[in-house]
Amino acid sequence: MVQETKEQLELEAEIKAKAQEFLKYLNSTLPESMELEYEGFYRRGFFVSKKRYAVIEDGEIIAKGLELVRRDWAPIVKQTQEAVLMAILKEGDSNKAISEVKKVMKKLRKGDVDKKELIIHTQITKPLNQYKQVGPHVVAAQKIEEHGIKVSRGTIIQYIIVKGKGSISQRAVPYEYSEGYDYDKDYYINNQLIPAVERIMYSFGYTRKDLQDMAVGEVQQSLDAFF
Repeated sequence: MVQETKEQLELEAEIKAKAQEFLKYLNSTLPESMELEYEGFYRRGFFVSKKRYAVIEDGEIIAKGLELVRRDWAPIVKQTQEAVLMAILKEGDSNKAISEVKKVMKKLRKGDVDKKELIIHTQITKPLNQYKQVGPHVVAAQKIEEHGIKVSRGTIIQYIIVKGKGSISQRAVPYEYSEGYDYDKDYYINNQLIPAVERIMYSFGYTRKDLQDMAVGEVQQSLDAFF
């Protein structure tokens, strides 16, 4: 685990001061209508692309474009991605990152996850009869209307994917009517958790296959080799 030292803090303060000096100089060379602003100092960062990244500032994760800041991913997935990023960016602890993933996979497999942690939120953007491709949120919205509740444009649909036959869309059930259903463990591991984790782990040499194997306990290696 990375510990803050007096020397590190002093060095960080010096870097910030020099950055401000450089910014002041640079702005003095620009036209009056232009001015650059200092955004922040980040000791570590993880970049998927210029629009998808995570950095750590004052012990907090700041992310853009990743699943943890999007509402169409289950809370347990967002929490896991944040825990993995925190382990890597704040603590520099690769073993902890792997442990977080394995722990959540185990909980999902055992059926120990509260349904509230599996809710997916998606907004209805037009009348239901105008959707040409009927996704899970549309099916869930239709099921809500079957209970006599009108769904209109702008409505946020909360649903989970349950076990059963048919496509993923057909197995979308509104959260408020999900009592008596079991969630689809494979869906949440393979279609939610693994894609979100893979986005980070890929940079360290892990493939989707590795993560799928990990879900059934077949992968034992750690990330240490990639640091």
